[in-house]
Amino acid sequence: MATTGKLDVEVKVKSNADQFWNAIMDSANIFPKVCSDLYKTVELLEGDGRSVGSVRMVHFAEGSPIVKSSKEKIDELDAAKKKVAYSVIDGDMMQYYKSFKATLEVIPEGEVSLVKWVCEFEKASEEVPNPDMIRDFAAKNFKEIDEYLLKA
Repeated sequence: MATTGKLDVEVKVKSNADQFWNAIMDSANIFPKVCSDLYKTVELLEGDGRSVGSVRMVHFAEGSPIVKSSKEKIDELDAAKKKVAYSVIDGDMMQYYKSFKATLEVIPEGEVSLVKWVCEFEKASEEVPNPDMIRDFAAKNFKEIDEYLLKA
């Protein structure tokens, strides 16, 4: 019997919210350039990557454990609130999870920001572990983007 769960992570970044949000929205360019240890390529397959219905194919870097690719679709986007929700619709991850949805929000806190990432998932089987490494991967990604933006 499959189980469902929820994981979240909050990362304080030194970048301002607008700057960080713009980097997230430009993931096809920014992620492989800034986080080459995590991402091989991010291809935009449908849409502009900044609107509901956009679809991207993420190819993770060599050495990525288990998951090598993930096809993701933007389900909700609120630019004013700097919040985006997406679902994994294809790729290696679907072998382990019947459903995987994540929400990312960039919250301004003066000159710095709080990045909140929450995922909700349904495992394909009881044996599948919680996606803790995906949560940790997201946190590392946010920290690397922040370091890049601070140097820019």
